[in-house]
Amino acid sequence: MNQMSWPPLVPPPMPSPVPPPMPVAFSGGRGDFFDLVKRGAGLEFVTLGFYRFWLLTDMRRHLWANTHVDGDAAEYTGRGKELLIGFLVALAILVPVYLGYFLIGLEAEHIQAFASIPLVAFFYVFGQFAIYRARRYRLTRTVWRGLRFWMTGSGWIYALQASLWGLLSAVTLGLALPWRTAALERYKMRHTFYGELQGRFEGRGWEFFKRGWWLWLLTPIAFYVFPLAPFIYGAFKAIEWRWWLSGIRFGDVRVESSLPKSALIGLYWKVIGWIVVLGLVFSAYLALSAALVASMSGDSFSEFFKSQEFAKSIPLLVLAGIGYLVFALAMNVVIRVYLLRDLWVRVLGSVNVSGIEAAANVSARGGMASALGEGFADGLDVGGF
Repeated sequence: MNQMSWPPLVPPPMPSPVPPPMPVAFSGGRGDFFDLVKRGAGLEFVTLGFYRFWLLTDMRRHLWANTHVDGDAAEYTGRGKELLIGFLVALAILVPVYLGYFLIGLEAEHIQAFASIPLVAFFYVFGQFAIYRARRYRLTRTVWRGLRFWMTGSGWIYALQASLWGLLSAVTLGLALPWRTAALERYKMRHTFYGELQGRFEGRGWEFFKRGWWLWLLTPIAFYVFPLAPFIYGAFKAIEWRWWLSGIRFGDVRVESSLPKSALIGLYWKVIGWIVVLGLVFSAYLALSAALVASMSGDSFSEFFKSQEFAKSIPLLVLAGIGYLVFALAMNVVIRVYLLRDLWVRVLGSVNVSGIEAAANVSARGGMASALGEGFADGLDVGGF
């Protein structure tokens, strides 16, 4: 008699649970960052501004090192010396261009022509090129879990696209701005990589427009009613940040943001408040300096102010120059604390990352980029952090 054996009934394996979205955390202290920028402002004063390259590097290192994704912090490997060299090389290229612009501008004024318009257009296109190259430099100096980000693509193609979209935005009085931003972000993210993991941008211009069209209608009113401007601009930047972050993808890694529209308005009002306070202090300093120089010359304050010596006084010009430099550096401290560190923290507090496991087994790829793009951006006063 044959005995039949049946395999034991084994339930099918349960599918692996999908990990929940991971919040992005920031661990840096506000006081530490304030001490960093305060000390940096003092060194900028002593070095006549040249320390800013090392200060910028230190600020990035602080923010990167205290930004944690899935428990791991990012790392910024750039150096201040790289930024200085990039700036000096860019300056050697830009100074002759600036000189040529000045001379052609004088001749154009003499012959009542508009020869400077092509030069202005060139500077705009070149500025967009600098923005792209500066971003490429920052990415190649950003490392997470031992792998660096990197970037390909052409800065000139990006500059051409940005210029054409900019022209369309000007013609449409800003209505095309959401589609311009979306198109440029798609180009940048398509050429952005984390190791071998390629990025992409899924945000759409129509989505951006739907979220902020009402701000476009209120903008002309803000030119006449100043208190509205910080509300409108703060709301616009919050909408832009949320839309931009929610469109970032690296393979199956997704970024989402829940930043409310009102999240950044208070920061801009605080900066405005500090501008008023520092402006009053600077005005009082100028008045005291004028009174001091007048007393040294033996004249009364009113007589000194009405005389021609007021405009020609070297001691007064020196004191005013020192005061202005301190005022500018103090404003930089305020902007860096509120609109860099505090804004960074508020934006990161709204971010969640899904599918982070897709970045677990990624191979390293990509090379380093030079800091020349940062130098061009600094020399043209364009670009970002």
